[in-house]
Amino acid sequence: MSKTTLKAQHHCVYNTKYHLVLVTKYRNPVINEGILARLSELISERVSAWEGELFEVNGEPDHIHILMELPPKYAVADFVNALKTGTSRRIRKEFADHVNSYYWKPFFWSKSYCVITCGGAPLSIIKQYIENQKGA
Repeated sequence: MSKTTLKAQHHCVYNTKYHLVLVTKYRNPVINEGILARLSELISERVSAWEGELFEVNGEPDHIHILMELPPKYAVADFVNALKTGTSRRIRKEFADHVNSYYWKPFFWSKSYCVITCGGAPLSIIKQYIENQKGA
């Protein structure tokens, strides 16, 4: 097995990378270049505040992709909720004219999201590694 870079906290070591996809409400094509650039800044701030590391942010007019790492002491659902709430509020305030042309209520993100763990060895390799462990 190849070496994996692990991060450490007081009582654990981890390598928890996530691919997060956020979709705009009704999949409206509201994300333009200015909004995407500002979202990248806001997401970077939020990930850092949660002691994580941001690797990439990019997207299209109706959704964004985020590649990041968060420590396991945080629930991903809590992070996503905080991220969506904070970015929605700031984007709706800073780009009000543009966003209001798509939404008549204070909307920005859909309630749903997609999160996928990524990185490390394929499951077949991990399964084989566990199967080959010696019993006590």
